[in-house]
Amino acid sequence: MGTAKKPRQVKLIIGMLAKDKKLFDQIEEFFAKEFGEIDYRSPVLKFDHTHYYKKEMGHPLKRKFVSFKKLVSPEHISKIKLRTNSFEEACAVKKRRRINIDPGYISDSKLILVTTKNYSHRIYLNKGIYAEVTLSWKKGGFQPLEWTYPDYKTTEYRDILNSIRNSYMKQLQEG
Repeated sequence: MGTAKKPRQVKLIIGMLAKDKKLFDQIEEFFAKEFGEIDYRSPVLKFDHTHYYKKEMGHPLKRKFVSFKKLVSPEHISKIKLRTNSFEEACAVKKRRRINIDPGYISDSKLILVTTKNYSHRIYLNKGIYAEVTLSWKKGGFQPLEWTYPDYKTTEYRDILNSIRNSYMKQLQEG
């Protein structure tokens, strides 16, 4: 029989989608107050992997990733998702989101994303929030899985996430 142990802290990341890239800067102010100092900001990337958000949010959309200096316990990720959902609602106009905020975390072995949508490969956490392993760390880099979103399969995204993981691993080594 195994012994239950407290999990290692993880690196909080947030992926954002918006038509107006000025929203990224505005929402980052809220993030810093809520989650602490941002230690990584990706460049603004084009997002053309799906039209899922087009009707609600417009077109063309842009993507940006941020990560945070302060490590968190993975048990808090559903609470963080609920908080980011409230940020989305606060930014909405006429009940239409102007920004999509997807939190997750990086550990030494995986990228976890959280969502309100259930599916066969997702595990229920609590309060209507599900988690999935989106990328797996193998052979020196993140690797996609069968269900990985098309944008997260790209070398561009994985290079960003690999860089964030490297930063996380350095944090762990430094204590």
